[in-house]
Amino acid sequence: MIKLNGIFPPLPSSFDQDENLAPDKMRSNIEKLSAFDLRGFLVLGSNGELVHLSDTEKIQVYEMAREAIIPDKLMIAGTGGQSTRETIMLTRAAAKAGADAVLVLNPFYYKGLMKPEALKQHYFAVADASTIPLIMYNMPANSGMDMDADTLLMLSEHPNIAGMKDSGGDVAKMGAIRKRAKPEFQILAGSAGFLVPAMSVGACGGILASANIAPAQCIAMHKAFNAGDMAEASRLQLDIIPVNNAVTKKWGVPALKAAMDYIGLYGGPARKPILPLDAATKAELLKILDDYNIIS
Repeated sequence: MIKLNGIFPPLPSSFDQDENLAPDKMRSNIEKLSAFDLRGFLVLGSNGELVHLSDTEKIQVYEMAREAIIPDKLMIAGTGGQSTRETIMLTRAAAKAGADAVLVLNPFYYKGLMKPEALKQHYFAVADASTIPLIMYNMPANSGMDMDADTLLMLSEHPNIAGMKDSGGDVAKMGAIRKRAKPEFQILAGSAGFLVPAMSVGACGGILASANIAPAQCIAMHKAFNAGDMAEASRLQLDIIPVNNAVTKKWGVPALKAAMDYIGLYGGPARKPILPLDAATKAELLKILDDYNIIS
């Protein structure tokens, strides 16, 4: 099974000023971030605006990313669609492009019908069809669904489902899953804002938006915890919370992209209907980054 222990930035998809896909900019970000001791990269997660890309563009990103990501770093590809058929197609395309694993957000448009049995049939069909490991993605803020522990445990029994990314922040639920799931099942925190609490109940790492702009700090937090230096891990955890909140639940994708522009990576615009930050919000964001000394 794939080993997910470590830190993964969920890369934003790069667009030019006309909102056309800009793969060279995304490639440049990968190359610059590869200087850090990251475990790998996620492309086309929530920060990658998966829902804003056509299928052709998604496949283009998969292929570009695999070329840009050096062999000793993992590539995880977001492939979650609203139908099982679409998800299988994207999963096969990601595998063909060379992804090491796929991250599958649960279907959510018909959320009232997404009962445990429907989710089981969906995830099991995708996992059966996939030649690479599948990681479940629980993202209630975007999907409007928070898969409960019993459902996630049921899904974890499939031999090709290697783990889960949980962005809900329910550490007690993560602990309950870790206690009852098969030993090889891996849990990834979905936010730097609760990485240390998640690791304290068994998470092995995280897919963290903040790792795009503060990779060294996120890696140091992970390493301090694993080394048993809880004072340092806690200090790093508390320090990063304001930055993480700014580029996740407070202002989201446009804030992350603005922060990347500020530190010398390429952020660029998001695709509409996501709007850029207004001047006052951007000034507030940059002050948070400066207070954290994000550039260093």
